[in-house]
Amino acid sequence: MEPDRSRWRRRKQTETGREPKVMDNKQLLMQCAKELFYAKGYDAVGVQEIVDRAGLTKPTLYYYFGSKIGLLKTLLDTKFSEFREFMKRFVRSDERIEDVLYGLATAYFDFFEQDREFYMLMMALFYSARENEAYQAVKPYVTEFYELVVQVFESASYQLGNMNGRQRQFAIGFIGTINHYLLLQCEVNPGQRTDRAQIAALMKQFMYGIFS
Repeated sequence: MEPDRSRWRRRKQTETGREPKVMDNKQLLMQCAKELFYAKGYDAVGVQEIVDRAGLTKPTLYYYFGSKIGLLKTLLDTKFSEFREFMKRFVRSDERIEDVLYGLATAYFDFFEQDREFYMLMMALFYSARENEAYQAVKPYVTEFYELVVQVFESASYQLGNMNGRQRQFAIGFIGTINHYLLLQCEVNPGQRTDRAQIAALMKQFMYGIFS
């Protein structure tokens, strides 16, 4: 007997105002898990709650993911894979560092706008307890993005005469600036999009600090 997923579809249609796209069981489980992890936190959500939300059964979840942490890892890898490929094109760019950082920041903001729940979930997981399995799952992706940004600054060393080995410091500052802006925007102006002029102004302020 086909599991009844009508409740989930009706709820999504009410929340978004449009009919949700048809998902297979694996996609549906990841979507429901993401929503629950975002709303309640990874540790507060059990397998039973995920499958109940999806209108499926535990054996189905275990078939696709093996466990709750396996589901989280698959969710992280699926969501981050496209973002990873898009980011890599900025690493060896010959453009001005100002333009590269603006492009990188714009891509990051677009990633946020496409799925705010996933972005906020990643941030929450990264700031969780260091021995928590969820932190261990998300850490490689956050570290990978950090190393990509470090490479951006290393590639632009000929443009930044005052870098003197500070590319890691610059990368931390760049990522911190964007994340702090986005996290505060979620609280102060939930649902509001950041336009390109705001991103350009933010990057101008960041570059002023580098060149000062």
